[in-house]
Amino acid sequence: MHADLIVLAAHVEHLHPDPAAAAAAPANAVAVRGGRILAVGEAAGMAALRGPDTAVHAFPGATILPGLTDVHAHPVWGAISIGSGVDLSTAATLDEICDRLAAAAVAAEDRPDAWITGYDLDVNAFPGEPSGAVLGERFPGRAISLMTRDAHALVVSPRVVELVGLTGRETFTDASSVETGPDGRPTGYVLELQAMDLVFAHYPEVPVPTAAGYVRRELDTLARSGLTGVHALDFGEPSEEVYRHLEAHGDLPLRIRCSPLVPADSGPDAWQEVADLQGLRGRRWHVEGAKFMLDGTADNGTAWFEHPDTHGENCEPLWRDVDAYRAALRFFAVRGIPTATHAIGDRAVRFALDAIADLGPDDKAAAPHRIEHIESIPDGLLGRFAELGVVASLQPAHATRHTRGDGTDNWSRRIGPHRAAHGWRTRDLLDHGAVVALGSDWPIGPGDPRIGLADCQLRRPVGEPGTLQVQPDQAISAREAYAGMTLAAAAAGGAAHELGRIAPGYLADLTVFAANPVDLAPDAQPGNAVLATVVGGDVLIHAPGEPDPAALADAGPGEAVPAAAPAAVTTSKGRP
Repeated sequence: MHADLIVLAAHVEHLHPDPAAAAAAPANAVAVRGGRILAVGEAAGMAALRGPDTAVHAFPGATILPGLTDVHAHPVWGAISIGSGVDLSTAATLDEICDRLAAAAVAAEDRPDAWITGYDLDVNAFPGEPSGAVLGERFPGRAISLMTRDAHALVVSPRVVELVGLTGRETFTDASSVETGPDGRPTGYVLELQAMDLVFAHYPEVPVPTAAGYVRRELDTLARSGLTGVHALDFGEPSEEVYRHLEAHGDLPLRIRCSPLVPADSGPDAWQEVADLQGLRGRRWHVEGAKFMLDGTADNGTAWFEHPDTHGENCEPLWRDVDAYRAALRFFAVRGIPTATHAIGDRAVRFALDAIADLGPDDKAAAPHRIEHIESIPDGLLGRFAELGVVASLQPAHATRHTRGDGTDNWSRRIGPHRAAHGWRTRDLLDHGAVVALGSDWPIGPGDPRIGLADCQLRRPVGEPGTLQVQPDQAISAREAYAGMTLAAAAAGGAAHELGRIAPGYLADLTVFAANPVDLAPDAQPGNAVLATVVGGDVLIHAPGEPDPAALADAGPGEAVPAAAPAAVTTSKGRP
């Protein structure tokens, strides 16, 4: 039996927890047939598998890892937001924000009714409660809507308040709100999903081909950074249309597992609609699982903690009827549908764990239940994840890029020093035996996995050595970090039998790095060139561009092969 494909490198990194076990079976070649791994071993032993039609890709000096999977991302709405909006990610002050918007306003000066949208707005830029007043002052008459960095709120201009008809008296079935000032009028600060939907309904429509173009561009970028899969924690319009449009014009560059959102305080009819989507699929995307938003975010005061924050907030669930959440969880579990629950505050995490524990023998889910984010929890909850088999799904860059080591950020100030000190507990969860799967929450966090995986080793933004660490005792090793996007990611998706490892019978999803990230200093990892990704045996050769600025840090002995000078790649068929 001949292989369809053989990939050769200097080393195959299995990411075994015990490096000695990995060293006992050295390998530098992977053979693939029918989209699955046929053999793993030394190149010399692959000779019998080479036939006249076998494609051979050689990457001298490189390392082959299991394909990386980001377990929490939003590829469709994220790509549309980026493609059609203003990037505010590095705007730290109101003046800088307005400067970015001014450029967009100039570009649309002949269309005074055109909306200007933005994303990644840092609420720390406002001296107090976020407000759209400054947008009205700087851009009178303009419809401007800016999504905050956590994607759980909007800051909108007075013109948007007028167009949407916001009054501040709106009522919602979840914990959404339209904030008002001392005069009782809307300030332009719109919190949580149901309230935000009132604004989104007035956004200009993006045609499906245009949206698909945005998504394809971002998926290609994610693939070039080393990803072979993402878990999309949503499946709203126009997700299906976009994925089908893309697959009508070629293959997706990575796999996408979609888990639709179950609206807060919804009932059985809405639950059944999500259940009916299960199994919907294309060639490289499918729907599996259901997502819940049990609480909101600490920055907005909508997370669910045991005790109020310094503003008297962050003490209520987003699902006002928590018994309905329990019922919804059971509805899906008994139908074999796994769940992922957004739970940030300690009370939300505790409640979600209790609800999963109560499922007992009725739980028929095909994959483990998951809890997403888990930003601050007490010691007593750490062991319950392993005890119940619940996956802890974490986004390391939220800690390093949304908070500050000195506690001066909005998140830390609101929840207080004690709870902040119990935040982002990656090390502690691993030490208590939990399966810790890592993701980015892209576009809320950086989509390049090398950045997030370096951050969770450093506990600060990679490439910023002078920045104070955030809970430095929660740092993990490179091996543990990359396992969080391979072995643990496969477990989180119920696919540990065919993904996350380089072994015969497994799907041939691989990431080829110029250097082995396990051997690199963390600051060097963003510059570790991704030479190729393999998805189901299909090889994508990536032409590295300029290295990430983080790669310019002094990395010392563990420095990566620069992205601009990758190892040579040779391709042949049959016997060389």
